[in-house]
Amino acid sequence: MRNRILALLFVLTIFTLLPESINCQEDKLSGQCVSYLKGPYVSTGQAMRAFLTGDEVAEFHTTLYEGTIYRIVACSPKDDNIIFSVFDKDRNLLFNSYEHVNANFWDFKMIGSLECIIEARLNPKKAASGMAMIMIGFKGDVELK
Repeated sequence: MRNRILALLFVLTIFTLLPESINCQEDKLSGQCVSYLKGPYVSTGQAMRAFLTGDEVAEFHTTLYEGTIYRIVACSPKDDNIIFSVFDKDRNLLFNSYEHVNANFWDFKMIGSLECIIEARLNPKKAASGMAMIMIGFKGDVELK
């Protein structure tokens, strides 16, 4: 009987502390992503996040508007842990961070408005599971250098 009570207390403790641990990890990630959006970039305020394991792929949809300079940022608790790709709605590849030394962000100017798909996956060389966060920032209507 005592073992059951201890087991129940253990499980309740885990379920009580687990959300706090995840929230801490998300707060750390948010701070990390926002650090890439300093300076002329302003965050849209939307953090797209997913917990990934193995070869899972998180898919996020967004609309990008003509004349705006954007920065898409990918963050995880470990550096270079997330590989992200940007596609148009017809699945034509626009950018893949893996082809750019696994860059944490991508800066670009929109020529026309576009519905796009952002995919995030784990770098298999770095982790088997973890949190992925994508944030988007914008600069306004100025030339990209």
